Parts: sequence; C-alpha cells; structure tokens
Amino acid sequence: MDVWRALLGAGRDGGPRDLGLLLLRAGLAGAMMTHGYSKLAAFAELSTKFPDPLGVGSPVSLSLAIFAELFCAVAVLAGFLTRWAVLPIVFTMLVAFFVIHGDDPFGERELAWTYLVG
Repeated sequence: MDVWRALLGAGRDGGPRDLGLLLLRAGLAGAMMTHGYSKLAAFAELSTKFPDPLGVGSPVSLSLAIFAELFCAVAVLAGFLTRWAVLPIVFTMLVAFFVIHGDDPFGERELAWTYLVG
C-alpha cells in the first residue's frame, strides 16, 4: 500500500498528475525513438532520397530528423533538459505535418500531429 501511495504521490500536490505526465512522456518519447532508430538504421538508403524541406541536402535533413526523433526523444524520456529537448521535436513535427505531408489526407499526417500535440 505504501508503494502505491508513494507512486501516486499521496500527501503532496499533483501526485496522480505527475504519474500521468510521466506515462505520457515515456509513451510518446518511446514511440518516437522507434522512428528515429529506424531512420538511423537505414541511413545509407534514406540519405539519398529523404525529403529536404530546408534546402540543406537530404543527408543533413535526415541527420536533423534523427537527432530530434532519437536523441532528443531519449533526453525527454530521461527528463534531461526536457524543455530544450522538445524544441527540435516540435520543429520536426511541424515540418512533417505542414510541409512533408501537407497535401496528404489527415490520416497520413495524423502521427506527426499526435507527436506534435503530445
């Protein structure tokens, strides 16, 4: 019983809210890390055909997406400089939603929107 009380934060402000935020952060960051890792694992194949919305070249655009989706997601998951770590993620998801998938139906853009809002 004491474990649950401690986990839920009984006796202090925001206990269940803190648990909810932890689960949200861990879930979204963990899911985003899978996308970043898959891009890293396929870097050689993707670097020639990855979209280049910033005009910096496909390999650089891919590297920036990997940085946001993998390394910044790890920082968010760990709670390390979270407010700074989400900035590249937000930028990447804005570009994915409005530029890369801008002409696609919402069903195609839904994942970027989910990560952006989360």
